[in-house]
Amino acid sequence: MFEKLHYKGRNGLRGFRRWVIPYLASRFHGEQFRPLLCYLYTDWQCNIDCHYCFQYDNDRPGMTLETARSSMDWLKATGCRVLAIMGGEPLVRKDFILELIGYGSRNDFFVYLPTNGYLMDREFIDEAGRAGLAAINLAVDCITPRKGLPKALLPIEPQFRYLVRQQKKHDFIIFFNINICRTNLKDVRLLTEIARQNGIGTDYHLNEAPQQMADINHYKHRENDLSILPEQYDEVDMLLDWIIEKQREGWCMVNSIEHLQTMKDRMRGTIHPWNCRAGHNGALIRPDGSLSPCFDLIDYDHDWGRIGEPHFDKEALKAIKKQCIPYCSSTCFHTMDFYYNLRAIPQWVAKHAMMG
Repeated sequence: MFEKLHYKGRNGLRGFRRWVIPYLASRFHGEQFRPLLCYLYTDWQCNIDCHYCFQYDNDRPGMTLETARSSMDWLKATGCRVLAIMGGEPLVRKDFILELIGYGSRNDFFVYLPTNGYLMDREFIDEAGRAGLAAINLAVDCITPRKGLPKALLPIEPQFRYLVRQQKKHDFIIFFNINICRTNLKDVRLLTEIARQNGIGTDYHLNEAPQQMADINHYKHRENDLSILPEQYDEVDMLLDWIIEKQREGWCMVNSIEHLQTMKDRMRGTIHPWNCRAGHNGALIRPDGSLSPCFDLIDYDHDWGRIGEPHFDKEALKAIKKQCIPYCSSTCFHTMDFYYNLRAIPQWVAKHAMMG
C-alpha cells in the first residue's frame, strides 16, 4: 500500500511540476510561443506498416544527437517541460533514445515515449526507467495482429507484463494508445478492460484519412479499409458511450469526455469549432530540426522555422486552421484545448496520480 501511495504521489507531483507550472507561465506570456508539450520526431523509420499511418518513411534519415540536444535546450528556455519522443518507431535506435531520455530527464523534462513495443526488451525497460522516463505510450490497436493493424498486444505480451511489473519501481506511467478503426471495435473494448485490470490508462483516436493538403507521396495505403463506414456508426456510438461510462466510473483515460463525445460527430463529417493551440502551446520538431505546428501539417509546404527560430505567424496559423480544423479531431491538441483552463487543471493532475 505504501509503495502504491508513493507512486501515485510522485506522479501527481510530477504532473503539477511539468504541466501546471509551465501552463501558469504560459498564461502570463499569452502572446508568445510557449509550448506546454512538444513532439520530437527522432526517426521517420518504422519496423512495421500500419495502413493508416502516413508519417513513417524508411527512406528518410533520422535526427542527430546534436539536433536532439539543441532542441531540448531551446524548449527548456521557452518554458516547455513535456517532451514526446516520436517516430516512425523511436526504438529503431534504442541507444540513441536512451541518450535522449537521460538528457531530457536531467533537464527537468517529463519525457514520454510512444512505441509499438516490438523492439522493446527487459534491458531497455530498466535502462529507460533508470534514465528517468516518465511515461510509456504503448500503441496497440488489437489483441492479435490483423490486416493493416500490426500493432497488437499478444506479440508483445512478455514486454507488456514486464513493463507493468516495473512501473512502480521506476515511477513511470503506462497507457495504451488505441486507434478506433473499422475492423477493431471489439478489440478496443478488450484492450480498455485489460488496461484497467493492470492499473494503466488508455488514450483513443478515431481513424481518419490524412489531410489532402499534406504532401505524402510515400504513403502506400490511400485506399486502406480501416476507415469507419456509415453502417458502423451506431456500433461506434455504443463503444464510445461505454468508454465514457467507464471514465465516469473512474477508469483512467487521457481523453476528456467531451472529446470522446465529439468523435460521434467527427465520424459523420461534422467538426464543431474548437480552440486549437498548435503553434502556440504545442508543436513538432522534425528530424532535421525544422518545425511544424501539428501532425497533419507535418508535410505541409510552409516554413514554420527551426529550433531556436520559430516562425509561427499568427495570421498564417489562423488561415491554415480555417482549412484544417473541419478535418481534424487530433486527440493531442483537443486534450490540450480542454485542459487549457484553470478549472480543468486539478482533473489533469488527478489523472496522473490515478495511474497504477
